[in-house]
Amino acid sequence: MPGWVFFAALIAATPIWAASAPPLPPPADLQLARDMLKSLVEINTTHVHGSTEAAKAIQGWLLSAGFSAGDVVFVTPDDHPASGNVVVRYRGKHASAPVLFLGHLDVVEANPEDWSMDPFKLTQRDGWFYGRGTIDMKDGDAALSESLIRLKREKFVPDRDVIVAFTADEEAGGEANGPAFLLKEHRNLIDAAWVVNLDGGGGGTKNGARQFFELGTSEKSYVTFTLETTSPGGHGSLPGPDNAIYRLAAGLGKVAAFKFPVALTVTTRASFEMFGALESGAVAADMHGVAQTPPDLAAAERLSENVRFNAQLRTTCVATLISGGHAQNALPQRARATIQCRMLPADTAEHVQALLIAALADPAIQVSLDAAPIVSPESSPTPQIMNKTARLVHSMWPDVPIIPTMASGFSDDRQTRNAGMPSYDINGVWMDVDENRAHGRDERIGVQAFDESVEFTYRLIKAMSSAK
Repeated sequence: MPGWVFFAALIAATPIWAASAPPLPPPADLQLARDMLKSLVEINTTHVHGSTEAAKAIQGWLLSAGFSAGDVVFVTPDDHPASGNVVVRYRGKHASAPVLFLGHLDVVEANPEDWSMDPFKLTQRDGWFYGRGTIDMKDGDAALSESLIRLKREKFVPDRDVIVAFTADEEAGGEANGPAFLLKEHRNLIDAAWVVNLDGGGGGTKNGARQFFELGTSEKSYVTFTLETTSPGGHGSLPGPDNAIYRLAAGLGKVAAFKFPVALTVTTRASFEMFGALESGAVAADMHGVAQTPPDLAAAERLSENVRFNAQLRTTCVATLISGGHAQNALPQRARATIQCRMLPADTAEHVQALLIAALADPAIQVSLDAAPIVSPESSPTPQIMNKTARLVHSMWPDVPIIPTMASGFSDDRQTRNAGMPSYDINGVWMDVDENRAHGRDERIGVQAFDESVEFTYRLIKAMSSAK
């Protein structure tokens, strides 16, 4: 049967989970995880400060817990000493086919004057932990660190080696991306059969009710183009028909009106079919319609009015920067615009560039590729990974639908997927689907959500290291 039919069957006739108290870690482990979260949040790992201090803190915790020095390796590029990474190997029964867990240590900048509290102090208020990185993603780093220590104390022996890499420079502005550096210079440290990245996936709530659990299997790649046009220029008192700014503006209007063709992947087809089962009325019908082969294009057009759905249905391009002219009293000689596109996993820069040129329909506007993109191939949502994830999630939150999803942004998965390692986004944090504070002011995670995620991460490592 088609892949999405199998996945849809997982949630057919599945009720939304009724609230009950999920299991939590033992009190001492829970307190340790909270202490680790506090320590990591209060280590400033923005780009200007780097991740080395945080990586060394984690290294110290694990060495103190009994991990051998040879299994907790701190490594950093010679020319970027602040971009530290620490790689942990938890020895299993068999060294073959290890599983790699990823967690980045860097965070985006936070201006204290924009926040209601100090962004680099962990603040607990009204059932929330506030601080930069509480949701992206020092919560996951703390949960991974504490779970390793708990498993070590319990003398757990996994079926396969477990590798956990706490890495640098995932966020925008990073110059020494950790997984890219490790794959190039120290692949033996992180070489694995497959990857679990805690920087994505997780649970979605609405009005306080748990709705679904996302398993990230793919992501869009970004590619940037420069649009440029020129004109003779001259004195501003003698305007003529050949004006670079006007020509570029007309071209940008065409780009704004252009829609890339609808294209579904295995993941997005499954997502629309399964989310459709949770919706009602016209939206549900349209979601089922686009999940068909071929997709219902009229339904896709209606769904595209929602920017999030539109991003799932097609490659998108948008103007993000513009410049032109050289003096207030002179006709412009040159005008430029930056167009950033988010490509579906199967799309290519060459295809996107060709469609932009066709949409502009003006040979006087040159379209040039700024840099070759790092494409991120889809990691297929196989029945094996879906079933394993479902068993794990349902051990804490019974009957919650498990839905494979494609991220409209990007993560370190693009590094590992291009290295031939299927990569999946899984974390145990539940968030309101309408909240979007990552990278923003007053970033936060629910105290209960964090506590549950610590227990989930402990179970995640055990489940994903199992040979079953």
